[in-house]
Amino acid sequence: MTGGRVAGKAALITGAAGGLGQAMARMLVREGAKVALSDLDLNGARALAEAINVDHPGMAFAYEHDVTREDDWVRVVDAAVQDMGGLSILVNNAGIGGQLLWAEQDTLENWRKVQAINLESVMLGCKHAMAPLRASGAGSIVNISSIAGLAAAPGMGAYNATKAAVWLYTKTVALECAKAGWNVRANSVHPVFIKTPILDPFVAMAGGDEANAHEKLARGIPLKRIGEPDDVAYCVLYLASDESKFVTGAEFKIDGGLTAQ
Repeated sequence: MTGGRVAGKAALITGAAGGLGQAMARMLVREGAKVALSDLDLNGARALAEAINVDHPGMAFAYEHDVTREDDWVRVVDAAVQDMGGLSILVNNAGIGGQLLWAEQDTLENWRKVQAINLESVMLGCKHAMAPLRASGAGSIVNISSIAGLAAAPGMGAYNATKAAVWLYTKTVALECAKAGWNVRANSVHPVFIKTPILDPFVAMAGGDEANAHEKLARGIPLKRIGEPDDVAYCVLYLASDESKFVTGAEFKIDGGLTAQ
């Protein structure tokens, strides 16, 4: 493939086996990039890579990846660079919602699990992918935060805290890269409710009625609907491409107007 908005680029996407990660992977490949799909669910990542390679042979690679482990990050980054011939895009997408618990009910186990997956993994990714991103000559880091990192909600303390930290940490990385003279940009993406498995706890609270749960979640959104995975993937595509070459340290809200109220 020679054309496309990210033609010739190589991306590592964490949490790529489903949901947002899958949508991002498919879109980046359609626009010309090779993709390294990492996930704790190796079978899911392999299935996606195989499906992509049917129409785009040799463009997708799959890796088992525990994003909370530093040795796994070293192994996966090295393998991705070798398999794709370099690395120019890092999408830190892996994340969990955690349990819906108020501060008095929260547990240290829940808090630490959410911190490790949602926040520590972002630090490890930025740390270990930085060298190949610099070597690419035009690197882009896209950290998936959340509207919950900009606006709090009861029962979401651990999730709110991690996503807010990802937001500010991204700015720090962006400034460090700029100060060092490296052509590596870092930006954060902040979706609101998107139709992915992360909404399962809300569906469970609605008695398993997905349509009813989605309708309730959409009531507070000015556009009166929740988002689709491609709504986020299009933003990632822009940030991964050279179209955003003068954009760094910024946050992008994919929220149907929620935070404009």
